[in-house]
Amino acid sequence: MSSTLLELTRAAHEDVERFERLIVKDLQNEPASNKDRLAQSHRVRHMIDQITSTTHKLVDIYEDKDNARKDEIAALGGQTATGTNVFSAFYDRLKEIREYHRRHPSARVLDTTDELEQLLEEEPQIEFSGEEAYGRYLDLHELYNDYINSKFGKKIDYTAYLDVFSQPQHIPRKLKMTRQYKDYLSKMTEYLVYFLERTEPLQDLDRLFLKVTAEFEEQWADGKVDGWKDEAQENGHATDKNTSELDLEYYSTVNDLVIIGPERLKEALGALGLKTGGTVQQRAERLFLTKHTPLEKLDKKHFAKGVRRPEQNGTVTAQHQNDDLKQIALMEVKIEKLCEILSEKIERTKENVEKKQAQIYEEIDAEREDEEVPDIESDDEDQQIYNPLKLPMGWDGKPIPYWLYKLHGLGQEFKCEICGNYSYWGRRAYERHFKEFRHQYGMRRLGIPNTKNFNEITSIEEAQQLWERIKEKQGVNKWRPDLEEEYEDREGNIYNKKTYTDLQRQGLI
Repeated sequence: MSSTLLELTRAAHEDVERFERLIVKDLQNEPASNKDRLAQSHRVRHMIDQITSTTHKLVDIYEDKDNARKDEIAALGGQTATGTNVFSAFYDRLKEIREYHRRHPSARVLDTTDELEQLLEEEPQIEFSGEEAYGRYLDLHELYNDYINSKFGKKIDYTAYLDVFSQPQHIPRKLKMTRQYKDYLSKMTEYLVYFLERTEPLQDLDRLFLKVTAEFEEQWADGKVDGWKDEAQENGHATDKNTSELDLEYYSTVNDLVIIGPERLKEALGALGLKTGGTVQQRAERLFLTKHTPLEKLDKKHFAKGVRRPEQNGTVTAQHQNDDLKQIALMEVKIEKLCEILSEKIERTKENVEKKQAQIYEEIDAEREDEEVPDIESDDEDQQIYNPLKLPMGWDGKPIPYWLYKLHGLGQEFKCEICGNYSYWGRRAYERHFKEFRHQYGMRRLGIPNTKNFNEITSIEEAQQLWERIKEKQGVNKWRPDLEEEYEDREGNIYNKKTYTDLQRQGLI
């Protein structure tokens, strides 16, 4: 029944409308996390691709290049070769329907709504590297290694590379005319496009690149492309070549060329596409060959790797070189545009790299585990904890038992200024702290002995005033540290300084 062209057209329109309703329904749900947002975007992108594919089929049907749709409409109207017979066409169609149901008595109308609804529950499989952290950061380590190991790159660290990789126009012009640089740009463009397709699947890159290409063509024709603003746009690198070539008519021997120096010879050889390595003598000999031998007759071994040999007419294929330079410039413009779109992620990647450089391995590993664990207890955490007695919180974030609160008096807070405003919960802990190391260290720092006279004193000002009064009475009651200064051993026994020192020397404590 669905084999007729009109029925296929109706079913295609129905599928398009169903996908449109599903897209609206999916976009009405606000994603809770970055992972959910990516899954939603990829689902919507998949449904848009389905709509596009179905629409292309409808366009082919409506164009009706084989007149099949026109013939089917004519057949429904009863138009035949002998004339028009509406009733005959109607009964033929009715007979066909009855025959179909006779052969398929159990056939029923299939509702594909439930099947399409399942698309909203699917989680697309999106591949990200560990460094990309599910699309939060970029992973440019491979491109970074290519950059620092190339002739056009510099020996910089990864964080500095994140600042300069989006600015290829700052690379010197003469270093761009190599196959290595072209492959580097191609690899970078491919990665940025692939990353954007995974993180922003709803971005229309085809339309974006069409606009970028159109603007580039206008700027290229006017010579206004950044990094290529000179007259060499029209004839490749002819400007560099003309300024670098030497007029060999003024040099009669190889030794005359040696005098001009290795750097000048290197520039002249590079302008002709010849190898620039070797000693000064070898460079001069290689360049002197071109005085009496045309470039197209030179052996291939004299030309640099990746450089095309000149044509038989003795001229370099300027048009081909111009096309290569134009292609390189276009890739640079595309990279700048992609980096502009990903500017936020690039900045976030730089911050993440700088943060990792200040972390140890355990901290990085713990952070990675926290990112992998889904937040499924957020609803429980938002619930208010029932604590009518205002009991202190324990290590697990819950109120401590009431019996423990009453036993230790944990409801009372005592602060000691001498201990650095440290809080002691409960009377028992407060009384014991006067004999602990923290309090003894605080008293020693103030230059005050920790004796019984200073019990229950937690204020620095009160302790200093009391110590001043004690020093005034030293003439009558002189303080004797050997007998009055107290020490505590590991078992909690209290000794004066003299006894404690004697027992420690004997090894008893």
